[in-house]
Amino acid sequence: MSDSPPQSTPSATPASAQLDKSLFHGIAWTGGVKWGGQLLSWASTLVVARLLSPNDYGLVSMASAYLGLITIFSEFGIGIAVITIRDLTEAQLDQLHTLSVALGCAGFAISLAVAYPVSWFFRSPQLPAVIIAMSLTFVIAAFRSVPSSLLQRDMNFKVLSLIDGARAVVLSVVMVVLALAGFRYWTLVAGALVSASVSTILTLAVRRCGFRWPRLAQLKQAITISWHMLVNRLAWYTFSNADFVVAGRVLGEAALGVYTVGWTVASTPVQYITSLVGSVTTAFFSTVQKDYAALRRYLLNLTEGLALLTFPLSIGLALVVNDFVLLVLGSKWQAVVPSLRLLALYASVRSITPLLSHVLTVTGDTRFGMKVSVVSVIAYPVAFYLGSHWGIVGIATAWMVVDPLLNSPVYYRVFVKLHLSMLQYLETLSPAITASAFMAVSVLGIQRVLVPSWPLAVRFALQVLGGAAAYLGLLLIFHRQRLLAFVGRFRDARAARHAEPSTLSTGGE
Repeated sequence: MSDSPPQSTPSATPASAQLDKSLFHGIAWTGGVKWGGQLLSWASTLVVARLLSPNDYGLVSMASAYLGLITIFSEFGIGIAVITIRDLTEAQLDQLHTLSVALGCAGFAISLAVAYPVSWFFRSPQLPAVIIAMSLTFVIAAFRSVPSSLLQRDMNFKVLSLIDGARAVVLSVVMVVLALAGFRYWTLVAGALVSASVSTILTLAVRRCGFRWPRLAQLKQAITISWHMLVNRLAWYTFSNADFVVAGRVLGEAALGVYTVGWTVASTPVQYITSLVGSVTTAFFSTVQKDYAALRRYLLNLTEGLALLTFPLSIGLALVVNDFVLLVLGSKWQAVVPSLRLLALYASVRSITPLLSHVLTVTGDTRFGMKVSVVSVIAYPVAFYLGSHWGIVGIATAWMVVDPLLNSPVYYRVFVKLHLSMLQYLETLSPAITASAFMAVSVLGIQRVLVPSWPLAVRFALQVLGGAAAYLGLLLIFHRQRLLAFVGRFRDARAARHAEPSTLSTGGE
């Protein structure tokens, strides 16, 4: 574990340079198409939040806490197996497709059986109808799982990004219209159904799979990986949603609604960026899964890029959260400020950890990730329950205390596997850390000199613009070469994208 710092890493070979172009090309294409759709989606979320009540959000969050768990059962990790195992035959893919649809139907049947018991647990009589309606997404999404994974495996990011962009546009329009029409929590239910339907229809329009009776002997390797991913995801979902369950059960619908909006606002900008990168890197990492030197280089480069984007967004939101809530959400959401500040602050750390799990997955170390997740199932719920004694602020604080402790074994495992040192990793993060610290000092200074009688929008704009100028200014002064290197890579990828033929590839059709 004594590799040199990132800036002294040997230059890429011609073959890896081509892979670099493919990686940044995929990110650039995906980001370019999805950016407008995501901005529209986030704007519609804020509009809907102003129209709906905390109780509406709380009710759907109760249903989502259960539905997400069954979603993982119905997916069974089949998509990851398709992406990771690159030599699956057409017959095996058809068998996995059949298995996926069967599991989706089973998930819907389970929901029919448990909808009322779940409503009794949460003491919410409206919940059964919401659960049953939203469970239709299991069947709809099951038809998309294998075809979408094949598009990812083939790195057909152009089609995937267009599908996601179209989904975001349709979803935003439908949710705003329904919210304005007074459909209350059914707005969110309809949004889930529309999102699944649009994605599935568009995916099947460009990539389809047949149906064959699953033969377990032929699917042994795929099912092994799927099993590890199933346990991993079940454990992850259990502990990552335990905060919502605890808030709903201990603190009630209104508190859960406030916490849900805080989590959504804190996570949405960061999740967009991490999901943008994650949608490319899982498939891309699988192409170099046996070249640990290449994996190390890509892990460091992507970590640095993610941090440069997510650290200022999340830390900046934490700094201006009070004015943001009053300006964007309205005074009825004032209670969300303390927890939102903590959740936004820690979102910066959460933004870079998913890359580690991608490395473990493509290198065949899914069993280790599964073990860590199983331990987390016990630790997180206990921490959230203890934190709930201090309300939703205590639950948010529990994330900041427990999450770093439980992620440390994953960091250690990846560092050892890739012969990566902690110093090298911290050096990768140094531009984002130093620039964010300077931004924080600048925004706090601006807040001290602002006149309270000025309009709220003016005060908010001055803080945002001042913080952005401080962040970019420090990067340009102290980390200019590294910043220009990233800009250059994306400029090359953008040029390559515009040089492509105009006919869209459909990933095998």
